[in-house]
Amino acid sequence: MNNPAYFSNDAPVIQGLVKPCAGWIVGYTAVIEKLKLQIPIPALKAMVSDRYRVVKEESWLIFSLAYLPQDNARISKIEALYNHLVFALKYEGVNLLFFIKLHEKLSSEELLELVNIEPLGQYSRRIWFLIEWVSGKQIVGKSDISKKSYVMAVDPKLQFAVSGIKSQRHLVLNNLPGTNKFCALIRKTEKIETHLTKDYMEENRRQLSGIRKDIIQRASAFLLLKDSKASFTIEGESPKSKRASRWGAALGQAGLNDLSKEELMRLQQMVIENTRFVQMGLRTKGGFIGEHDRLSIEPIPDHISANPNDLDELLDGLIEVNQMLIKDDIHAVLAAAMIAFGFVFIHPFEDGNGRIHRYLIHHMLAKKQFADQGIVFPISSSILDHINDYQQVLESYSKPLLDFIEWVETKDHNVEVINDTKDYYRFFDATKQAEFLFDCVEDTIKNIVPKEINYLANFDAFKDYMDEEFEMPDKLVSVLVRFLEQNQGVLSKRAREKEFNMLTDKEVYQIQSMYIEMFGK
Repeated sequence: MNNPAYFSNDAPVIQGLVKPCAGWIVGYTAVIEKLKLQIPIPALKAMVSDRYRVVKEESWLIFSLAYLPQDNARISKIEALYNHLVFALKYEGVNLLFFIKLHEKLSSEELLELVNIEPLGQYSRRIWFLIEWVSGKQIVGKSDISKKSYVMAVDPKLQFAVSGIKSQRHLVLNNLPGTNKFCALIRKTEKIETHLTKDYMEENRRQLSGIRKDIIQRASAFLLLKDSKASFTIEGESPKSKRASRWGAALGQAGLNDLSKEELMRLQQMVIENTRFVQMGLRTKGGFIGEHDRLSIEPIPDHISANPNDLDELLDGLIEVNQMLIKDDIHAVLAAAMIAFGFVFIHPFEDGNGRIHRYLIHHMLAKKQFADQGIVFPISSSILDHINDYQQVLESYSKPLLDFIEWVETKDHNVEVINDTKDYYRFFDATKQAEFLFDCVEDTIKNIVPKEINYLANFDAFKDYMDEEFEMPDKLVSVLVRFLEQNQGVLSKRAREKEFNMLTDKEVYQIQSMYIEMFGK
């Protein structure tokens, strides 16, 4: 550029991130930096460089200089802002958190000037619509338009959207997958698009076809219990079998009841057995996930929960959007990521949030009829197997926000949020969460469910063999299999001397060989 830019930024480091090459930061990130908007920069950042044509790296979109938005003293600052917003909508998609903070930053005169640049153009109308939609306020002096065809608020080539309703004031089709009380957006990434080419529902049906009904029923019961125990383990708990079974029963009923605040509270009561030290229901105090300093006991948050004063409105929005997504044809896994992760980020309860969050995955998959034949997806089991990835997915949302949440320590060493944070929980990008959830669904269908069904089929065959050859009771066969599992197919010396001292060495060898043949150990 010949003249200094209003927004384009050629600094080598942006918010602690080193740019992949020399060039200009543009679009949302450039405006966030220049206007000091109190939001994190996007996960996918845009820049232009004379070293590239168009390249997409893990967290960067790099364009050639031909894409550089006009941004210098030859035009007004608002015109330069408009050019960056057009670039952002073209190539980065919609960022709702950005638009609400932009609305707060600009004066009413600047907002009117912004939306009157190319007033009938599709990008101007989208900008106008998004500003009024997120804020719930009309821009003073801006009149309705007519005699133009409708344009979509969300570009379906960049982000996932719903069927939408028409906004006559803006002549915009509002296909945002939410309301202005709660809306999570998901970008169309190569990973998600690849998952969408696979018909997991059909693959699940194919794997279960031909399997005896009793095996499916037993597998479902075991997987429910396994998922329940895994969900507790993720929270660092080892519940008694009765408590795990009770939560497993709740998971088995996922999708039967509509989501409501009362239903969420019912689920919390099923999760929390001892309420002595836990405030039940919606929090009336602040909340955080993290540690305490060992000396000062000061909170060290990894995640700060929504302000308790915002919980009613945020949950109303989440529940309303839950119903919207169930009725729409948006993919079940995308809908589950939006609702379940939205809930856990809000963190409305003092305890039980994580397990209810994972229950909501089951709830949405069931409501959208993603699974059938009585098999519940043991998502928590897959999450537990990929716990480090899960932690990173949660932190990818929580950690960037810590710089923008102001809090003070309370007398009981909790946190009290002192600035307005509601927008951070009602508008967020759920792309990484959706990618992770798709990976877990694939792992569940391809590995966890078949493994359990194969195990039960092998167990039944081994049990029939033991009955035929040794007339061994079923309970004793179960004990035998457990011992063989624990010792890689070999019966331990202790087991041979105690529970199975009636077997000869030849019989033990015969049993061990058959076990390895059937179970592949």
